[in-house]
Amino acid sequence: MKFISLQPFVPSGKDFEKSKQLFVALGFKISWEDSDYVGFERDGCKFILQRFDNLEFAQNFMLTVNIDNAAQFRSYVMDKNLPEKFGIRIGEVTQQPYGKEVNIIDIAGVCWHFVE
Repeated sequence: MKFISLQPFVPSGKDFEKSKQLFVALGFKISWEDSDYVGFERDGCKFILQRFDNLEFAQNFMLTVNIDNAAQFRSYVMDKNLPEKFGIRIGEVTQQPYGKEVNIIDIAGVCWHFVE
């Protein structure tokens, strides 16, 4: 038996539409959509955005996305003014034992670890 892929369900927070717009702005493409769910994909990385608002859950939910250049990714986010447009938080590039990392706290409160 072989595991093929993993696609977490990510909460949208209060504003499902704005959350969708954020992930499109981050470069994800919508691969399918329903009234309460949207499938996103970029370079083989997939997740499902779910219309779900539970702050306690979101603030305790974390994801890692492996990327090829953390500094370039951070510059991309800052150049597009995504923190101002969407009210997200982004950290500096930091060196962790597992690689260079940039953290984003999304609209719902989920912490995304973008790791080089």
